[in-house]
Amino acid sequence: MTTGSSKPIGVFDSGLGGLTVAKEIFRLLPNEDIVYFGDTGRTPYGPRSKDIVKEFSRQDANFLVEQSVKLIVVACNTASALALPEIESEYNVDMLGVIKPGAESAVKSTKNGKIGIIGTTGTIRSDVYAKEICALDPGIKVFSLACPLFVPLVEEGYVEKQATKYIAEDYLAPFRTNGVDTLVLGCTHYPVLKNVIREVLGDKVVLIDSAEETAQTVYKYLVANSLLREKTADVLHKFYVSDMPDHFHQVAKHFFGDGISNVMRVDITKY
Repeated sequence: MTTGSSKPIGVFDSGLGGLTVAKEIFRLLPNEDIVYFGDTGRTPYGPRSKDIVKEFSRQDANFLVEQSVKLIVVACNTASALALPEIESEYNVDMLGVIKPGAESAVKSTKNGKIGIIGTTGTIRSDVYAKEICALDPGIKVFSLACPLFVPLVEEGYVEKQATKYIAEDYLAPFRTNGVDTLVLGCTHYPVLKNVIREVLGDKVVLIDSAEETAQTVYKYLVANSLLREKTADVLHKFYVSDMPDHFHQVAKHFFGDGISNVMRVDITKY
């Protein structure tokens, strides 16, 4: 074990969506402390310019570095697509994104070589998933679609509302005719809508949750770098947001049940 093995894992997202990643890390690595930051005051990142996403991502990363984390997980597809490739070399702490794990899983999953991608406007515009998938298998056909309303629907707790199903039916209609057998949920908010998406597309379309794949990547990284924390009864998870901690706590139950407490607000613009 190295001296860094007792340090926490840092996770940041534009808001609540990264909790899907944090939940999978908790499940797979129950001995690890985690520091989570959700930029709830500036969510969503999806419609913003690349320069602004990079600026916000640097601030998020700077905050986590101040918490002495041993690894930063960029649990935001937009930040992973637009910021991570350019900012990761600026830090002495390694960073892992959510794009590559999801792309690799989709390529392994598809049987007919037709993969759908849904994500924020920024992620889809970057074409990063299609590039990653085609680098792994140039013969695969990728169908990408932005679903910008999904994030605010999740953030506002509209998961079970009929309106959400109507919007999902409208967004996902192309995937009912183009023959995809695999759909990447290219935003960490979207797994919360799995039931709605599955109801619209049916059980024959495999849904790829990059949160699960990212947790596996985190596990492999910690093992490879001898950073796994030894078993301890004293596991501590900390949650920070840039605004509305009470709202975060309330809506986070859709992701995490009642296992979140002590949500603290920080002025992220200082970083």
